[in-house]
Amino acid sequence: MRIFLFGAGYSAKAFARLVRDDAERIDGTTRSEANFAALEHASIAPLLFDGESPAQPLLDRLANSTHVVISISPGSQGDPAVALVEDALSRPGNTIRWIGYLSTVGVYGDHDGAWVDETAPCHPTSRRSLERMEAEQVWTALSERHGIPLAILRLSGIYGPGRNAFINLERGTARRIVKKDQVFNRIHVHDIAGALRFLARVNTGGVFNVTDSEPSPPQDVVAYAADLMGVTPPREVPFAQADLTPMARSFYSENKRVSNERIRALGYEFAYTDYRAAFSAMWRADSWR
Repeated sequence: MRIFLFGAGYSAKAFARLVRDDAERIDGTTRSEANFAALEHASIAPLLFDGESPAQPLLDRLANSTHVVISISPGSQGDPAVALVEDALSRPGNTIRWIGYLSTVGVYGDHDGAWVDETAPCHPTSRRSLERMEAEQVWTALSERHGIPLAILRLSGIYGPGRNAFINLERGTARRIVKKDQVFNRIHVHDIAGALRFLARVNTGGVFNVTDSEPSPPQDVVAYAADLMGVTPPREVPFAQADLTPMARSFYSENKRVSNERIRALGYEFAYTDYRAAFSAMWRADSWR
């Protein structure tokens, strides 16, 4: 595989580390040269891309890749990677044969705590989720025009090394906000990388929820992490009394249980099916920082 990563951030770097021994080359974009060293440490050849004017080497590398992963957020003007991939696919001799798009379970909107799968209607309520849904539609149309498999991975709340309740407890920023019947799905970054590798190896397209198997109240996750650390968890704060940013509060306006049955039925085995397995493993291995 020759892999091109649009947006070589947290999830994309995890994917690169997982597949670097199998990949002929991994290229990845970043907005700043300050990130070059971190990308190179993950075996990614860094390329500058500000979302507007790509340099010619970027376009050449893109057209010569076999697998393209989109891990950048769309904006009000759409996804800046679409036009570049369209251009690459229009080039005679391009070698692109699979596209993976990292989206969000936020596109489903609120379902009053009910289970949803990939066939559920999408009713995004936030601007960021609406932009994701619109981007999914644009990428789907591009895929159909060029006959290239497109895998849309709808991700739940991402955590892993450096991004987890252990970190928040250590910093004193952890909070246990309680809203009646509220649950969230979440996903360890290793399983994002694993799902990408699983789908890319067989060039599989479709929509897939990439999420754990146990939607849970967020306050329970903090309590479990505190128990592993041997520290007292922060007190519970009723949602109505919580001092939250508008973005943080918006997450609590949606309540759903997201099923991962489709990708499991294809044969993907999650490394961490619930937060307890993941947090226990990170604590034992001291890999949470």
